[in-house]
Amino acid sequence: MRKDEVRELKVVSNLRTSHAKVVEQLGLAIVGGQFGIGETLPGDSELEAQFDVSRSVLREAMKTLSAKGLVVAKSRVGTRVTDTCHWNLVDEDVLRWHFRTGVTREFIEHLYDVRLVLEPASAAFAALRATPEDCAELRHYATLLGSQDLDWPSQVEADLRFHVLLTLVGANPFLESMVGFIKASLDGAFTLAFDPKLAGRGDTITEHHLAIVEAIEARDPQAARAAMEHVIEAGRRAALKAVDMLGKKA
Repeated sequence: MRKDEVRELKVVSNLRTSHAKVVEQLGLAIVGGQFGIGETLPGDSELEAQFDVSRSVLREAMKTLSAKGLVVAKSRVGTRVTDTCHWNLVDEDVLRWHFRTGVTREFIEHLYDVRLVLEPASAAFAALRATPEDCAELRHYATLLGSQDLDWPSQVEADLRFHVLLTLVGANPFLESMVGFIKASLDGAFTLAFDPKLAGRGDTITEHHLAIVEAIEARDPQAARAAMEHVIEAGRRAALKAVDMLGKKA
């Protein structure tokens, strides 16, 4: 992703092709446990009829699911669901499917542990490499986060754009390759904490994000790292609270 593409970044992407729709529905069914570990998926003819797609579309969808580690095809056996240890959890779709089908406290803890490794490092790199234009755009998104003039989805998109842009500003190609993971992590957390109060948002949300921007502007990697760690831990607490509340409702 390029920095100029961040301005158009949306939380939800529409599924436009038959291939994408088949991958989405089968992916959700597998991650959600509709098909168990080791279970063989229905045959091609049955799936073609179910999704109203051609054999070529179905096979391309299976290749996509295989690339994500969810299934493996074997001759004379069929396509079966792999053990979860083979699933690519940093894949944007796989992570999003987990949030769609339900996550546990343990899952959230592991997820935020990874964010705590990646994003403070990105903030530190950004403090060394950000341009004045980068800082201005980050500041713009930060000021939108707690704006009472914006609805909740618009605030979510501002937060998403802030974190993705910051990763790109850090200009580390390996961290840039994790943008999809960061996007899906934020999207999933916001889906859990659909209530702004539950998400821990309020007067301090802008302040905490502006602290990151100010550290970047001051060219202070350690301060940028610490400010991002503070934001990540606040997000962890909000996500865990949301999981607990959803569990009580179930």
